[in-house]
Amino acid sequence: MMEDDLLHGRMRKNTKTLQSRQRRSRFGELMQIDGSHHDWFDGRRPKCCLLVFIDDATSELVCARFEKAETTLGYMRCVYEHVQTYGIPVSYYSDRHSIFKTSRNDTTTQFADTQFNRALRNLGIELICAHSPQAKGRVERANKTLQDRLVKEMRIRKISSIEEANRPKPDISKLRKPDISKLR
Repeated sequence: MMEDDLLHGRMRKNTKTLQSRQRRSRFGELMQIDGSHHDWFDGRRPKCCLLVFIDDATSELVCARFEKAETTLGYMRCVYEHVQTYGIPVSYYSDRHSIFKTSRNDTTTQFADTQFNRALRNLGIELICAHSPQAKGRVERANKTLQDRLVKEMRIRKISSIEEANRPKPDISKLRKPDISKLR
């Protein structure tokens, strides 16, 4: 077919091989953050967004919260929850969404920062914006895994609303242990 000029081979792009960024050495140095838009409730309610915070050093999921959309207020709720549980991290690593980085050309005005960026600066947290989704691969892979497993788990547990999904789980370590001496 190629000889008869019916099929043309595809030109390959010259792709650069990028070196992977080294993980941070300690928990809390860098948190990768991202929002994942998906049909999380399997058609039982409209699509929503899961905001996910992952520690770069350990790949531990430190915060996950369902929101109707990916908004500044939603991320601020996650930051509040994260800081209350683990303390203030050194930095957050995100994409270049307009929540994190202004899309205005004129950055010389006093309003060049976003509300989220100003809030982080007031807390002493650095915001780093990635240039590609591959750069924040840990949180992207976590989102893919959650889209598979979390949807099934919520279907089994009959969770069908954002409020139910965001309800805090009881800390079983604080529950009173049964006195087994009375059972004998």
